Amino acid sequence: MEQHKYNLGIIGNCAYLALIDDKADVKWLCWPKFDSSFIFGSLLDDEKGGEFSVKPVSENFSTNQYYIENTNVLCTEFESGGDKFRVTDFAPRFFQYERYYKPLMLVRKIEPLSGTPLIKVACKPVGEYGTIQPESFMGSNHIMYLGLEQQIRLTSNIPLNYVMDNDYFVLNEPKYLVITYGIPLEAPLVDTAEDFLRRTVKYWRDWVTTTSIGRFYQGRIIRSALVLKIHQFEDTGAIIAAATTSLPEFPNSTRNWDYRYCWMRDTYYILTAFNNIGHFEEMKNYFNYIENVSKSEKDRFQPLYKIHGPKNIDEKIADLNGYLGNKPVRIGNAAYTHIQNDVYGQVLVSLLPLYNDKRFISGEKVFSPWLVEHCLQKIEDTMNEPDAGLWEFRNKAQLHCYTFLFHWAGSSAAEQIGVFFKDEKIAKKARALKKEAANRIEACYDKSNRVYTQAVGTKNLDASCLQLITMNYLDPASEQAKVHLEHMEKELKSKDGLFYRYKHEDDFGAPESTFLICAYWYVEALACVGRIDDAIETFEKLTKYSNHLGLLSEDVDSTTGSQWGNFPQAYSHVGQVNAAYRIEKKLDLPNFY
Repeated sequence: MEQHKYNLGIIGNCAYLALIDDKADVKWLCWPKFDSSFIFGSLLDDEKGGEFSVKPVSENFSTNQYYIENTNVLCTEFESGGDKFRVTDFAPRFFQYERYYKPLMLVRKIEPLSGTPLIKVACKPVGEYGTIQPESFMGSNHIMYLGLEQQIRLTSNIPLNYVMDNDYFVLNEPKYLVITYGIPLEAPLVDTAEDFLRRTVKYWRDWVTTTSIGRFYQGRIIRSALVLKIHQFEDTGAIIAAATTSLPEFPNSTRNWDYRYCWMRDTYYILTAFNNIGHFEEMKNYFNYIENVSKSEKDRFQPLYKIHGPKNIDEKIADLNGYLGNKPVRIGNAAYTHIQNDVYGQVLVSLLPLYNDKRFISGEKVFSPWLVEHCLQKIEDTMNEPDAGLWEFRNKAQLHCYTFLFHWAGSSAAEQIGVFFKDEKIAKKARALKKEAANRIEACYDKSNRVYTQAVGTKNLDASCLQLITMNYLDPASEQAKVHLEHMEKELKSKDGLFYRYKHEDDFGAPESTFLICAYWYVEALACVGRIDDAIETFEKLTKYSNHLGLLSEDVDSTTGSQWGNFPQAYSHVGQVNAAYRIEKKLDLPNFY
């Protein structure tokens, strides 16, 4: 099978995300929110997905795509014969009037670099997942697209008839395309676009300079940090798993899921990554989101929520061809109805740094005893309840080791919070639950093989149990931790350190691809038990599974090295950041990394 890589870059400004391929075609853009219908979605359907492209006249051309260093500003250079031009794409973001300016606006700058390029621009937005094609009307310096919830407007200094008719024109000076949702651009086009570009580049570079990223593969970790930052929907604080829906975990697998929502567990790992690189604003924003979500819950927390809080994320099948013909295309995610009891511990562990990190001053610490008490009570209530687990099995409920691990970790976090605020009631209950959770983890121990299994009463192994080491349930220096790790890698490891989540059959058969974050958990575990050379070697091998821009997918085919799953996957970039951090802590590394 030929190797498959996503030839896509991502831009965003914490209000929206867009994926642009290496031919400067906007393949995916959802407005007005991350989980709204796409405006451009040819990623999932060439016919119904609309188009926003820039193309040279010759079909014989080459491209080079890259980011402006330490930014989320994407450049695509075209070359054909002696003609060369560049497309620069960005989502404006910068500080203005004591707040962040992050409009629903995509700016495209097209500039000639050599020769006299002949190019054309196509702009055909759609609505309701391709079922609505808005009418277009030409103004004096803009094209209006009407028929959606809000007006879409394209402002440009390209002759508009060329755009309307999709005709070629000579690119003899810089041209600009500014497309907006709702509020049109009412300012000088060229000066505004150039000003926004300069200020956006400065914003991202300033943001990078405030990170505490070590020297180990620093460039890759900076890219991961930039990717993670734009996955937070700043308005509410929610952090999504990925920008896309229904990119298959493996061709023809039907494991096609909508990841444009906020999973409680995903945000724990993401916030750990932000904490590791010294960024706290994202953590505080997420705390506000959790408070708003949890206030509406009287009993259970869902495993995932929409980015603005509503509970229902009903799953439906869209009438779209799917990525490379892979159906179904799912909109929504039925996993919101699942019982996943690790969520309560995830919330508590996510919030702990607000209380025990001295870099947050006392005035910034907001104590929500009702939230801590509620999570502890739910840990107690669900201690004996089988659940769908981390991997969201749709037709199998078990007493999962991973769930018990987060009962244990969440209770430990609650104990520390209780001690900090001198709330003995919370601290006492947390200590008791921590002990009980540890007993349940031990019920998952296979004494004959000296390894912790996926769940009580099964021999199946699960990569999530690597975290018994990385979260210090097992003493990393102990023989028990080392033997546990050896059994895990013997059973679940593929080539180059790639790791399967598990190998047993689930609702859709046996998994055919590895899960990239599991490989990074493996790297962390290697570093924890002192196998630092193995950790570095495995980390280095994993770098080849990114695309041309250093972006990571959810899944990797261990046979071909192909990228699959939703993209770019926040989980995978989190894994890379946290694995590098773990290695960096172990070594004083030279500058050549």
